[in-house]
Amino acid sequence: MMGWLERTIRRSTKERRAMKTVKIRGMSCMHCVKAVAKALSEIDGVTDVRVDLSAGEATFEEATPVDIEVIREKIKKAGYEPG
Repeated sequence: MMGWLERTIRRSTKERRAMKTVKIRGMSCMHCVKAVAKALSEIDGVTDVRVDLSAGEATFEEATPVDIEVIREKIKKAGYEPG
């Protein structure tokens, strides 16, 4: 059974994580989705990556702050254009 302190720590840790969304141009298939998801998942501090082909965007959690330029570079290296 979890005590109040453990619940508080767990909740405060989750609240500090920021959900981010980035637009991505050039994706046309599920291979593209997997390539972008893999590229973003390799970044330290990025978790829970979800790529939406129809919306042309990726959503992810930042467990620790990540420079947007690092994210943009990873997307470019995967062969796509960050929006």
